[in-house]
Amino acid sequence: MKTDFIEIFQTIRAVLQPYATLGFSNRLNTETTYDLWSDKNVVIDEKKRNEVYFAAVMIHKGHVGFYYMPVYAEPEMKRIFDPSLLQLLKGKSCFHIKKLDDALLGHIEDALAEGYRLYKEKGWV
Repeated sequence: MKTDFIEIFQTIRAVLQPYATLGFSNRLNTETTYDLWSDKNVVIDEKKRNEVYFAAVMIHKGHVGFYYMPVYAEPEMKRIFDPSLLQLLKGKSCFHIKKLDDALLGHIEDALAEGYRLYKEKGWV
C-alpha cells in the first residue's frame, strides 16, 4: 500500500505515459503534474475544438488528483468503475487518491483503457 504522494504520483504517471504513444501528447511533465491531450481537430457538442483533454495526475496538498475526462464526456462510464475507485470521485472528473494499492491501480488502468477505447470510437484520438 503506497501512501507517499510522490510515490503515488510516479506510479500513476507511469501508467499514463504509454498513452503518449497512442495519439496523445503531454503539455505538463513536471515533478508534480503530468497530463495528456489529444491535439486532433474535432467537433464536440457542435463546437469545433483543436484539442481534447484526456487525463492527468497532480500532487495536491492533501491528495493526489487523478483527472479523468472520459467520465465527464460520458457520465455513464461511472457504471464500469469498481466501487473502490468510484468512492474517490470528487466532482465530475477528479479522483482524490491518498492511498494506492495494486487493486486500485488496476482499476485506474482499466478506466484508462476504457477511456481510450471511447475516445477512439468517437474519433477524438
